[in-house]
Amino acid sequence: MIKDHSENAGAPANETMQRVATKLLCGNVLLQAGLSQLLSGTCFDVPGSASSGPDLCIVDATGDFQQALDLVRETKARHPATRIVVIANQFAIPAVQSAVDAGVDSFCLATSVRQVLIRTLELTMLGERMLPSSLVRQLLAQDLSSAGAAQVIPLAEHRTPDPKVSKLSPRETVILQSLMGGDPNKVIARKLDITEATIKVHVKAILRKIGVANRTQAAMWATGNLRDAGSPVGEVRDLRRLS
Repeated sequence: MIKDHSENAGAPANETMQRVATKLLCGNVLLQAGLSQLLSGTCFDVPGSASSGPDLCIVDATGDFQQALDLVRETKARHPATRIVVIANQFAIPAVQSAVDAGVDSFCLATSVRQVLIRTLELTMLGERMLPSSLVRQLLAQDLSSAGAAQVIPLAEHRTPDPKVSKLSPRETVILQSLMGGDPNKVIARKLDITEATIKVHVKAILRKIGVANRTQAAMWATGNLRDAGSPVGEVRDLRRLS
């Protein structure tokens, strides 16, 4: 079950966000009770009271994933504008592809802490597609040729890369790719054989150059832009010597 590891973790990043009518579709009674408790005090109203349908549905896929997708399709048929977040114990790429086709917007692990859950919901309502870092790492490990490329396309729609890509140095590009994989500064510093303090400076520069506020938003931006720009994923070792 999603856990609260921080006393302040439930505070929404955007406290001025409008109230979000939220519906829980859970076969697991304990998970439903836990989600209701975790969303208490946030902008996500459970149960949602909007007459036109919920703004957001959180779907429990910790049991039968196919049954969860049936609920997703039914919900999207009734309320096409409703955003949908699926929660499961783990995600496989083929299952995620099916979920995206069914209308799922974002994915969150049932083992995530409260802060991750809230941020996932907030960014989903802002139009972002959120994936667990473990799933992003699976995607990055895929060969982009043949079947591997086909697995990435449904999750990141093809588009013209953001011009901000050109502002990034080769080293900043590699660091940003590491952020996509969820690597902390310490791990990135070890990969590039530089200090953690230097990584922090690079991260701040990256956030400024691409116009985002935090690492999560940077990773999402990179998912939709670095791949489309043809940025190499496997260059970390080769770029260690760059200044």
